[in-house]
Amino acid sequence: MKRRALPALALIGALALAATACSDPTASESDSDSKQSAVDPTARLDGVKLTMWTAQNTVNAPKQVIDAFEKATGAEVETQAIPDLYEQNVPTKLASGDRPDLMFWQPSISTLPFVQPQQNLLTLDGEEWVGKLGDTEKSLGVIDGKRYAAIVTSPAMLGVYYNKDVFEQAGLTETDFPKSYDELLAFGDKVVDETDAAAFYEAGGDKWPLQWQMQVQLTDLEAQWWDGLNQNKEKWTDPVVVGAVKKYKEKLLDAGLAQKNYRTGTFTGQADALWKGEAGMVLNVTSFQSQLQAKYSTAEIDEKIGWFPIANSSATGMYSPDQTNGVVAFKTGDEKRQNAARQFLAFWLGPDYADYIKTMKIPSVQPSVPTPEGLPQTSQAQVAALPKAIGVFQAKAIVAPDTHLYLADMIFGKKSPQQVAQAIQDQFAQVAKAQGASGF
Repeated sequence: MKRRALPALALIGALALAATACSDPTASESDSDSKQSAVDPTARLDGVKLTMWTAQNTVNAPKQVIDAFEKATGAEVETQAIPDLYEQNVPTKLASGDRPDLMFWQPSISTLPFVQPQQNLLTLDGEEWVGKLGDTEKSLGVIDGKRYAAIVTSPAMLGVYYNKDVFEQAGLTETDFPKSYDELLAFGDKVVDETDAAAFYEAGGDKWPLQWQMQVQLTDLEAQWWDGLNQNKEKWTDPVVVGAVKKYKEKLLDAGLAQKNYRTGTFTGQADALWKGEAGMVLNVTSFQSQLQAKYSTAEIDEKIGWFPIANSSATGMYSPDQTNGVVAFKTGDEKRQNAARQFLAFWLGPDYADYIKTMKIPSVQPSVPTPEGLPQTSQAQVAALPKAIGVFQAKAIVAPDTHLYLADMIFGKKSPQQVAQAIQDQFAQVAKAQGASGF
């Protein structure tokens, strides 16, 4: 699935409306929903019907587990695809009083608040499957110390996909893999000097992938900086952020390390160019991997494409939560359905999980459940890098600004790096204030 940045400004109105219109149908129950007895994942649920909201492009993602759950329990689970933009339309529907039993939702601190979890969602602390999650996955789906999302798939990994033939022509080997962003740019120089390929393929036409070159450069910012940002004590106009935008512009784009049509390049064009050797590298998330796997066999990918992790000053990967990572369960006022929703999650992350990831051909979120065999080496490398991965800003900041839009303005000459940072800060503060964040 494509990892889109959320349309944060468009959500302000929906968020404000949701805050006033979304009442908690079980408010009188205090927080008793977090004190549940053990769930039997396969207990009979004949006659119980649940609804699950998904995005249009992920409506089939839960099909395997739904079919297995219905067969095991007698329950019925109906998926309902919400029109795009999913992240904008869901809060609007919730504000109108409509709500499902279950829903895919990005389990990050920047996106989970848009569905008003404290008012609308069941807390899931103490569920048996929580302790089975990997350390990175355990960090997701939690707001103010309470768990509101089950983590069913691993977050996307951000790293560098490379064409093996291009690297061979450039004299680059695995032992030389870069250990910093500056070394990555030096790799790019060598690709340009020694081959006919562009060093990087940038997708200015689709915009959303533009954020990644900047994101990699922010990995040295410590936790207290992000905490300060979330309390309005630090700013996106910090020289470190401005410097990251400036380096992307001057050392990569202006220096000729991107393909000539980087302003109009596309996500699908990235895959085609890398596969053909027209570009040596692509910096992107796991959705790029999915794009390759949809077109080529594991053997073909292993022969032609490699992957390595990168951060600003280390060979460390980055993880990026997306919509299919998390599933939330709603307070509906119907105790039978709420318990059935809990049971569905217990089934998904319990007896069915090995079958689910095998069917989906994806990595496991549970160390005790092996990742399916037969995944490309690029995917295996990402699995190995996940435990030490650094979160992208969507996993650290309470608001995920539309960074890609401002970077797109920059590559078309409409904004300077300083103006990009200021636009990011202005939007961040505006949305944080609309959320009622402390300090804004």
